[in-house]
Amino acid sequence: MSTRRKAAGDTGHARYTYRLRVSSTARTALLAEWDRCRWVWNEAVAKSRQVHAHNRAHPDAKLTCGPAQLDRMLTEARACTPWLREGASVPQQQIVRDFAKSRTKALKDTEKSLPMRQRAGMPRHKKKREALPTLNYTQRGFRLKDGRLHLAGGIALTVVWSRELPSAPSSVRVYRDAVGHWYASFVVATEAHPLPATGRVLGVDWGVRETATTTSGAHDLPHAQHGKRAQAKLTRYDRMMARRKPKKGQPGSKGYREAKKWRAKAYAKIARQRQDTGRKWAKKVVRDHDVVAVEDFRPKFLAKTTMARKAADAAIGATKQALIEMGHKHGRDVRLVHPAHTTMDCASCGARTKHALPLSERTYTCTACGVASPRDKNSARVMLVRAGLNPAGVEGVRPPGALLPEAA
Repeated sequence: MSTRRKAAGDTGHARYTYRLRVSSTARTALLAEWDRCRWVWNEAVAKSRQVHAHNRAHPDAKLTCGPAQLDRMLTEARACTPWLREGASVPQQQIVRDFAKSRTKALKDTEKSLPMRQRAGMPRHKKKREALPTLNYTQRGFRLKDGRLHLAGGIALTVVWSRELPSAPSSVRVYRDAVGHWYASFVVATEAHPLPATGRVLGVDWGVRETATTTSGAHDLPHAQHGKRAQAKLTRYDRMMARRKPKKGQPGSKGYREAKKWRAKAYAKIARQRQDTGRKWAKKVVRDHDVVAVEDFRPKFLAKTTMARKAADAAIGATKQALIEMGHKHGRDVRLVHPAHTTMDCASCGARTKHALPLSERTYTCTACGVASPRDKNSARVMLVRAGLNPAGVEGVRPPGALLPEAA
């Protein structure tokens, strides 16, 4: 399996993920490396809490716990601990970097006085039976030779090359998912592959009944309901886990672990189905349109409503991200539109209703110009207007040469 997604914060790089074939020897070595990295993380958490307690007790004498202090702590620990020194230094240094980023993000959210539900929590201890192995290597910690991935410490892994890498990778992340499969995620530099111009534009409105409603009826994305179709199987696994749930502090039985693995496999299949549906739809939209006006909708608030399960099954956030990434990859113009009042504005005259429309009302009727249209179709056209893709002159006529939206 191979997946591609944009690396966070960098439009010129992408992640290419491949399945790994891991031998028993390599698996033992990877888990040993993870034990060392997990120990380093937990020591950093303990040090951070110690510094925090000291600063609260002594406000005048402020101590710091930044990357420099953690690097010195790691150097001292490797010098006096043979078990830690047996492992490669690169993944241990990278987990210190990850801890520093996580702690910095949590401190910034606290300084901004964000509500607790919006803050990134302070780093916590990684427990052996809960934390999934994740090892990060920079260029000096790995190499590709004869189609195999060689990691620092003499670990050789077989990569399932479902496609070629576009360029030499700058880093790699080796991790294991909840099902027990191992993957290698390479960060590589990428170039855009522009598609031929079509002269067409599209407006996209997100929803729950229809995942995406567009100004073109041929590009609407119906709700796939992948999770709903697998709900009976998931409920069965949940009951199996509930019956076999171990007491607090006790390890789970073999039956509990098997049920947990089956449940994880079912969820992984649903995630792949959602990802595949979103990417295929995004590729179709990008291939047929030069400019796409997308509602910058954030479905997080739906988690507290009665539509939570259906909204999560729609995977609106992942589908929107797939559309943005596909647009960047093929040189298309993807414009994000603020979602405020998009269901209250008229796409024809711009008038706004005095009250928000209830969800049961599926037809939008403008009280100013009298135009009536399906509610979601009207919102999709509002995206075009707000993105400046539906210009009109003083006589209400589009100027010559303007991009034309598709007919509904």
